[in-house]
Amino acid sequence: MRVVIAPDSFKGSASALQVAEAMERGLRAVFPEVEVVKVPIADGGEGTVEALVSATGGRVLRQAVRGPLGEEVAARWGILGDGRTAVIEMAAASGLPLVPRERRDPRITSTFGTGELVRAALDAGLRRLVVGIGGSATNDGGTGLARALGARFLDAAGAELPEGGAALARLERIDLAGLDPRLAGAELLVACDVDNPLTGPRGASAVYGPQKGATPAMVQLLDAALARYAAVARAATGREVADRPGAGAAGGLGAGLLYFTPARLRPGVEIVLEATGFERLLEGVALVITGEGQTDRQTAMGKAPVGVAAVARRHGVPVLCLSGGLGEGAEEVLSRGIDALATAAPGPIPLEEAMARGVELIEAAAARAGRLLRLGAKLGG
Repeated sequence: MRVVIAPDSFKGSASALQVAEAMERGLRAVFPEVEVVKVPIADGGEGTVEALVSATGGRVLRQAVRGPLGEEVAARWGILGDGRTAVIEMAAASGLPLVPRERRDPRITSTFGTGELVRAALDAGLRRLVVGIGGSATNDGGTGLARALGARFLDAAGAELPEGGAALARLERIDLAGLDPRLAGAELLVACDVDNPLTGPRGASAVYGPQKGATPAMVQLLDAALARYAAVARAATGREVADRPGAGAAGGLGAGLLYFTPARLRPGVEIVLEATGFERLLEGVALVITGEGQTDRQTAMGKAPVGVAAVARRHGVPVLCLSGGLGEGAEEVLSRGIDALATAAPGPIPLEEAMARGVELIEAAAARAGRLLRLGAKLGG
């Protein structure tokens, strides 16, 4: 029997690779001779670099960059096994976990460090970049990234605005004369798993601002600032992107990439599956096992397990989704190509304990799933 194991990470508990390895151990406890192909995946957030580098035989590099609050952080990025494609995750440079809870303030956080990673990839001679934009601490519309690549954001007096989303309320002009010319010849694929516009009730500030520390008053201020930014950026670039699906991703970084680079936004899991050659691995496969930290209604809207299932369904391969927990609406994924659901939790257990024991619980759950598969095979025979 040949099985493909293709999970996302269990956020805060285990990386996608650790999850895949635990699933393999559990399955082998029941089927010692099973042939397993591990394909750790991601949807553009934390873990995208590791998943793609691991799957393609690439390498990971570290770059000192400016974090969301201006303090230096060591950010990971990668070069894929083809030697010509960079993979960057904005979470490594501008992510929410980099900001202590008591200091979270999306009025001042910046994507500058993510721009420094893009510049590092260009400096390395790479012209094909995969940029994952999940997990941000920011609400600056991608202006920090653009600054790191040479753009200037000016007020009515011609002075440079401070970084962060709030200052964009005073934006009068964008100077693109110094924008890195290498961008024009680059291919940027942006891994994005949300379809929010830049502003409004479903925009970056309203939907994601509160989880980054924004009060209701801050949300109003930031939304108005991004609306001002959109008007000025449209005039400067000739591009109308504010209402495009995904423009509001990562605090508007989606819009910034569309304004200032030749970026194309695509569902993150699609980019990852293509880069790993996932479809080619399905020949002769009896089962695909996927999973994530929590499966719920949002999963059905296009997160990693559903992306895996969509490809598997085209090849007639059944899919088991083994997740850390099942939330409201989890059953909706059963109409999106997933055939069965399982959970790593053996019963009622505190969340903190479940996360601390994540690898152990995943392995045990995979063994339980294996025993059910063996029973099904006996009944079918």
